[in-house]
Amino acid sequence: MLYRKIESLIIEHLKSGSHKVMLIDGARQVGKTYIIRHIGQKMFQNYIEINMVEDSLGSRLFTNTKSVEDFYLQVSMLAGDKMKEKENTLIFIDEIQAYPHLLTLLKFLSQDNKFTYIASGSLLGVTLSETTSIPMGSIRKVRMFPLDFEEFLYANGMNELVISSMQKKFVRLEALDEPMHNKMMDLFRKYLLVGGLPDAVNAYLETKNIQRVREIQAEIHDYYAADASKYDAEKKLKIRRVYDLIPSNMENKKKRVIAQSIENKKGKIFTDYSDEFEYLISAGIALNVQAISNPVFPLIESSGKNLLKLYLNDVGILTGILYGNNIRAILDDERSINLGSVYESVVASELAAHGHKLFYYDNRSKGEVDYLIDDYDSLSAVPIEVKSGKDYTVHSALNNFVKNEDYHIKKAFVVSNERTIKTDGKIIYLPIYYAMFM
Repeated sequence: MLYRKIESLIIEHLKSGSHKVMLIDGARQVGKTYIIRHIGQKMFQNYIEINMVEDSLGSRLFTNTKSVEDFYLQVSMLAGDKMKEKENTLIFIDEIQAYPHLLTLLKFLSQDNKFTYIASGSLLGVTLSETTSIPMGSIRKVRMFPLDFEEFLYANGMNELVISSMQKKFVRLEALDEPMHNKMMDLFRKYLLVGGLPDAVNAYLETKNIQRVREIQAEIHDYYAADASKYDAEKKLKIRRVYDLIPSNMENKKKRVIAQSIENKKGKIFTDYSDEFEYLISAGIALNVQAISNPVFPLIESSGKNLLKLYLNDVGILTGILYGNNIRAILDDERSINLGSVYESVVASELAAHGHKLFYYDNRSKGEVDYLIDDYDSLSAVPIEVKSGKDYTVHSALNNFVKNEDYHIKKAFVVSNERTIKTDGKIIYLPIYYAMFM
């Protein structure tokens, strides 16, 4: 079974006795159902799982369930013999977005406190915004992502002692020795190929067959692109168009979304596609990076909505689109292949998985900095530059950025393939795999 860091968070919540219902949000196929089922069956003598998408396509028992009593009655039809005490009964409401009214009902189930509950779904951001009564104070919403690089290391046999030792070196700004660095770079490049979707990772571990991995990634990519079930045909086509443009946008110098290119219509602006962007981001299949006009802490106060970058939620899907079954482009570090967009994508997914909101800096005269994140310890912004080639010390925009006293920058990171760690003024050079500890 794949190790997922979210497991300890779920267990801690279920053991706490909290009246709040944990609500796991995230893209499809990232492992939400599997990890909740694994924990639920291990922790609770009476485990009840109800998939609301399956119910909506079948018996529709919960279509008109508006009260706590109605909910109990419907559950009892499916698993009445398992409805015992709160301490030993977990009811898992899967794919809750199929019935938005159940999100409101969570408040009342929580208050009734008869059983222990957990729920999961996708598109919960959109669904909650359209729910008449948001159950604030009654839910604990947590987003789940594909496996990050650290989880990929565990899947490939690395143990907690080694990873903990590396994290201490990161904190002390110490480099790994040459053999360990080479091992980490080998696993990092394999992560670029495989990504973090559980089915793809398991296929890689079991078969080491890149074609099988790519088939799974292609299936999920097509599923993501085709799935916009809450919208009409016209809006679905626009969502698909925006989603399909993400890899090609990332190959452009600026990498940001150009509204007029979505339908090749002049005069189109970002607000014309706000629903489409919101869908992709809320569904968890795209990561959004917002432009910053005034890069000071906290960054959210000066973020702009009209300059937006979108990245795919999984680097394996991206490398499958770009390189197909040819693994040499990544494993051999071919000089003719620019892996800049791939490296940026994996850093975006690492930062997002660690809870960072993603921002970037773009100034017409001063250039662009790949990422900015908030540092709550120093109450300042931290710029991050991602380099995939040998020229990792060339970054005029970052140099100008850190010199600007108005921005109050305490430190900046440049991540690259280079093993050694060095500090030049405020800029710290790190190996790319240390992004997993940011």
